[in-house]
Amino acid sequence: MSIRLYVGNLPKEVERQELAAVFAEAGDSVSTKVITDRKTGKCRGFGFVTVKTDEQADEIIEKYNGFVLKDCALKIEKALPRAKGKEEQGAEGAEGVSSSPSPSAPSAGSRRSKSNSNNNNKSRRVAASTSTDSDAVQPDPRWAQDLEKLKQLLAAQATN
Repeated sequence: MSIRLYVGNLPKEVERQELAAVFAEAGDSVSTKVITDRKTGKCRGFGFVTVKTDEQADEIIEKYNGFVLKDCALKIEKALPRAKGKEEQGAEGAEGVSSSPSPSAPSAGSRRSKSNSNNNNKSRRVAASTSTDSDAVQPDPRWAQDLEKLKQLLAAQATN
């Protein structure tokens, strides 16, 4: 089974061959993909590296996370499964990275629309997203353990 790694903070002028050269030391079984903008053809700031084993993925994360490529420190983590449908994709269109709404950002329902057609589309999106309120409250699984520890510490402080 192959493991897909998200590589973030890529410079705009990076090519797939350059990214492949960075990870060439990790072995021949590593494949790379740079996500490019359709209009400009330039890198959108992220890409993916696919490796064969979990151990190899962990080694690459440990070795290359923070690696500086063209004055940009790379951010490498295991990619989340690709979301189905257009609504699930983040603002950057990241294929395997989840995006959680920021608490300060206004919700789609609170924004005003200038035309009726846009308003209809937004109301459909809001209805679809509010139908699963229990999913929206769930913490990011990568931080769930840390969040639980913090909750326990807070509860202990509150009782004292």
